[in-house]
Amino acid sequence: MGQLTALTQEVLTAILKSIDEGIHVVNTEGKTIYYNEVAARHDGVEVAEVLGKHLFEAFPSLTKYSSTLLRVIKTAKPIYNQTQVYVNLHGARIDTINTTLPILLGDEVIGAVEIAKDYSRMKLLSERLLDLQKGRNKSRKKKLPKQVKYTFNDLKTVNSAFKSLKEEARKLAKSNSPILVYGESGTGKELFVQGIHDESRRSNGPFIAQNCAAIPESLLESILFGTAKGSYTGAVDRKGLFELSDGGTLFLDELHTMPIELQAKLLRVLEDGIVRRVGGSENILVDVRVIAAVNVHPGKALQQQLLRSDLYYRLNVFTFSLLPLRERKEDILFLTDCFIGEFNSNLQKNIQGLDQQLQSFFQEYQWPGNVRELKHTVEYMMNVCERELLGTEDLPVMLKQLLSPARRNQKPESLSLRRNLDELEKSLIMKALDQCDGNINQAAKLLDIPRQTLQYKLKKQS
Repeated sequence: MGQLTALTQEVLTAILKSIDEGIHVVNTEGKTIYYNEVAARHDGVEVAEVLGKHLFEAFPSLTKYSSTLLRVIKTAKPIYNQTQVYVNLHGARIDTINTTLPILLGDEVIGAVEIAKDYSRMKLLSERLLDLQKGRNKSRKKKLPKQVKYTFNDLKTVNSAFKSLKEEARKLAKSNSPILVYGESGTGKELFVQGIHDESRRSNGPFIAQNCAAIPESLLESILFGTAKGSYTGAVDRKGLFELSDGGTLFLDELHTMPIELQAKLLRVLEDGIVRRVGGSENILVDVRVIAAVNVHPGKALQQQLLRSDLYYRLNVFTFSLLPLRERKEDILFLTDCFIGEFNSNLQKNIQGLDQQLQSFFQEYQWPGNVRELKHTVEYMMNVCERELLGTEDLPVMLKQLLSPARRNQKPESLSLRRNLDELEKSLIMKALDQCDGNINQAAKLLDIPRQTLQYKLKKQS
C-alpha cells in the first residue's frame, strides 16, 4: 500500500511539473507544501526559499487579508482571475493573476491551491502593444492616406441580400453614430467594418481594432482608457485606445466578452465622448466612432447577461447582421473561384476549378467556419493538388472523413460505352433472378433472351 501511495505521489508530482502555470499549494496553517518552478520564476525566488515555509516568511508584504490563498482557506470559496500585488523576500514587486481554489476532504478544508499567471509580463506586453500602435498611427498620419487594408470591394458576393447589406452600409458609413455588427465567426466582420471606415468621413483618421476576448479582464480597462502616472507602482501616463483612435474608428470585437462593469464605463464614453485614464482625475475629450461586433446573437447575449441592455440600445442605432455562408450558397462556388485565382497567383499554379464530386460536396457542406474556413480549405487543397482540377482526394483530413464511404471510394465517372453496358446488363440479370427466386428459365423469359444465353452470361460473370 505504501509503495502504491509513493507511486501515486510521484505521478502527481510529475503531472504538476509538466503544467506550464505557476502552482502554489498551502495547508491550513499557511505553510507551502507544493511550489513548482514556474511559480518560482513568476515570484523571482528559488523553490527552496518558499517550499516548507509560511507564506508570510516567503512573501513578507502579504497579510491574511491580501493573500488569496489564506482567504480561500478561511471562506472555502474559490477566487477566479484576481490580480495580486506583493513583494517577495528579496524586495521585488510581483504582479500575478490568480485562480485560487480550496482543497476539500469531504466538507473540511485541508488547504488551498493557486494557479498563477505572470501579470507583470502581460502588462508589459500590453503596454508595448499600445506604444507600437501609437507609433504606427504617427507614421501613418505622415505617409498613408488610408488606414485600412480592406474596402467593400474586397467583400465579394453574388448574393442579393448581402449586396443590399453592403449598399446600406456604404450609405450609413457617412454617419458618426455607433454601429453593432453581428455575425458568426468567419463571416467577415472585421473586413465589413474596415469597409465602413474606408467609406466614412474618418477614412484618413486612425482605425484601431481590439478583440475584447484577447486581453485579460484586468488589463482591458487600461488598454482602452490608458493609465495615469502613479495609479499603481511603476505606472506612467499612457494613452489608451480611445485616445489613440481620436478622429477615427475604434472597432471592439467580441464585445460580449467585456466585463459588465467595464461595459458601463464604455457606455459613458459613448454618451459624452469623455474618457478618464485608470487612476486619473482628468477628463479627456475624444472624437471616436465606436463599432462593436458580437459572434453570438444579441438577443441571446442580453438574455445570458453578457451584454448590458443600455449599452446594446446605445450601440443599436445601426445594426448589421452578416449572413453565414450556408445561407448564401450561391457564394460558395463563386468565392471558391476567387480564392483559386488568388492562390494560383501566389503559388504559381494553374488550377482550373473543382471536379463535379467536389462541387457537390462544397454545396452540401455547412461550413461552420464560414468564409474563413472555405478560404483555408482551398488554400490547403491548392498546395497539395498536382492536377488541373481539385478533387475530394485533396480535401483536408477532417473534411475527407465527412465523405460517405461510397463517395469517398467513388472514382470519376466513366464514359466508356462498353463498361456502362456491362454494368447495366449485370444489374438487369440480378434483378430478374431476384424476382424469379433464382429460376433461370423464368428469368430468361423476363429478360427476353434464350435460357442458354443467360447461362453463358452468368458463367462469364462468375
